[in-house]
Amino acid sequence: MNQATAPLPLRHDWSRSEVEALFALPFADLMFRAQTVHRRFFDPNEVQVSTLLSIKTGTCPEDCKYCPQSVRYDTGLEAEQLMEVERVLESARAARDTGSTRFCMGAAWRSPKDRDLGVITAMVRGVKELGMETCMTLGMLEPNQARALAEAGLDYYNHNIDTSPEFYGEVITTRTFQQRLDTLANVREAGIKVCCGGIVGMGEERNDRVGMLLTLANLPEHPESVPINLLVRVEGTPLAGQDDLDPFEFVRTIAVARILMPASHVRLSAGRESMSDELQSLTFLAGANSIFYGERLLTTPNPACSRDTALFRRLGIRPAALPLQSEHVAAPQPAAPADTALFYDAARV
Repeated sequence: MNQATAPLPLRHDWSRSEVEALFALPFADLMFRAQTVHRRFFDPNEVQVSTLLSIKTGTCPEDCKYCPQSVRYDTGLEAEQLMEVERVLESARAARDTGSTRFCMGAAWRSPKDRDLGVITAMVRGVKELGMETCMTLGMLEPNQARALAEAGLDYYNHNIDTSPEFYGEVITTRTFQQRLDTLANVREAGIKVCCGGIVGMGEERNDRVGMLLTLANLPEHPESVPINLLVRVEGTPLAGQDDLDPFEFVRTIAVARILMPASHVRLSAGRESMSDELQSLTFLAGANSIFYGERLLTTPNPACSRDTALFRRLGIRPAALPLQSEHVAAPQPAAPADTALFYDAARV
């Protein structure tokens, strides 16, 4: 195997100065490095598509300043109890039939109660039977709860660190940064893949975006999925009046995440509704290769499926498909593989 195609080692020893240097690169250089790394690990014209459903909405006791589901803020959100299993499966079937390969289920809890695990694990098993990957985000997990989800066949568990350890207390006070890391460790120990990222545009500085990505990249194992959310400002939350983040800074964050965690799916998550097609296209060029598909993300708007389909068509992007989905979704024929010999090794600063 020649140097151009040899696998790159995954690093877990990034220094802060190295990550700062990546963020500081001229934009074109950073994009080139990110695209080069991306092509070593992924098809650059393929994007994994997930759908996220709120299975229990509102009345969360946490005080996350960005979240309309907190019981502490008056956002006009109507609370809903835990959904019935069949209603969840109906939504999963619809998502599968429109091209999603992973179905993510979110509940507004600080942590699930053991009495809810029977219903939750039934949802996991039911979605798995549809041929889809499964993901859940339920708040903090104890080791026994993580094991129960693993035994049901859960593929991914989402638990974001949200921001840097230093800025975390400015956003959330009802649980600690370490508690988030503890849940990630419990999920790993149970054998479930990790989905973990954060939110940008909450008033943090670039140094906090550095700290967030540094924390993720130096975990013992990189999260298999890294969602990068752009703050959705919801009236009634403390961050409703937050200033816009520079779009190029958002793209830089995506690109640095790609370089630091080259084998992970980097997901465009919340905030896409306000992004132009041009901005989204830049993020795909920077190494984003996963999106949430469907008109809502838990309780906030998301682009219509038709808009995403049209953008994919314009860019020559195809949605990734699981083998079991071939009878449900006719995926476009793969494009010819890129000539990786044209790109140099940019995995290291």
